Amino acid sequence: MEPLVPQPSAGRTFRTSYRARLSDLDATGRVRLDAVARYLQDAATDDVEETGWGAPEHLWVLRSVRVDILAPFLEDRRVDVVTWGSGFSSLSAARRWSLAGDAGGSIEVDSVWIHLDRDGRPARIGEGFDEYAHAAGGRSAPTRLHLPDPPRDAPRTPWPLRATDVDLMGHVNNAVYWQAVEHLVQGGSPDLRRPLRARLEYRHPIDLGEDVELAAAWEGPSVSVGFVVGERVKAVAALEPL
Repeated sequence: MEPLVPQPSAGRTFRTSYRARLSDLDATGRVRLDAVARYLQDAATDDVEETGWGAPEHLWVLRSVRVDILAPFLEDRRVDVVTWGSGFSSLSAARRWSLAGDAGGSIEVDSVWIHLDRDGRPARIGEGFDEYAHAAGGRSAPTRLHLPDPPRDAPRTPWPLRATDVDLMGHVNNAVYWQAVEHLVQGGSPDLRRPLRARLEYRHPIDLGEDVELAAAWEGPSVSVGFVVGERVKAVAALEPL
């Protein structure tokens, strides 16, 4: 995978911060992956709303995300976030985040998003995206996916959906996928209190009412998780130690 894009010297950046609340923490006080995903999502939403590239005229759906947890948020209770556009193509854009905790936590994130019009159809980004494109420095935002399907014989676990898992887009929210991953690996491997790389690729939306199963395959200290409906893989996550 391409190396993470450094913070730009020109173009738009957006900064914000969050308090790590009780609902963001696991039983040991670690900030969970799904909480980190909410911070990322909220920062991106606030950024595009400020520039006019948010809803309702412009919608963005996450295609893929890579989260490098260089130092887990174990004692951190304040998280500072800076985000910027790291790539730009006709129908997609890449976004980077850099997160720093107040107790030494450090997370670096890269992602690719598909641009939709207000009717939910893929749409060219067009004019007015100059500040984001400037920060991207000529880099593209490829939408190709890389994580393989889980093995066909991987054991499956039912993943019942709740009404609260669905967001305004009508699909299971990005952060909810990480809740499933957190549940699968609690107390096991890889160790979530150590540096790791977490990746998630979205292939098809998951809707409330679908019968979802988690197909998990461990290989040493790493794990791959497929979100499967019938025989269709809707998304794939992977965790590996750094």
